[in-house]
Amino acid sequence: MKTLRYNDTDFLIGKTDGKLTIYRVLADGSHAVVGTGLFADVSESQAQECAQALVETIFPVGVHTVGPDVNHPHAIGDINIVGPDVGHPNFVYWNQDSTSFPR
Repeated sequence: MKTLRYNDTDFLIGKTDGKLTIYRVLADGSHAVVGTGLFADVSESQAQECAQALVETIFPVGVHTVGPDVNHPHAIGDINIVGPDVGHPNFVYWNQDSTSFPR
């Protein structure tokens, strides 16, 4: 398995039967499955690039995703990741202990 470190979090990327599985390494050393059966029938280098892009999309830095924006998904290979609807935000602010709603 290959190791990917992103935002101080370790991930393991393994290949089984031509498909990638991505694991997140938890603080106690155990693993949580991020995704399995991913990026079949693509080259090794392209699969690694897609795996890294998927990790960076699922675990964004400094962003709280609170509402889906189904009109603008992020395409990574055959997978569409639906991020926050920034046109209609419902964010948790960094400097407050509550959520905000647009007025």
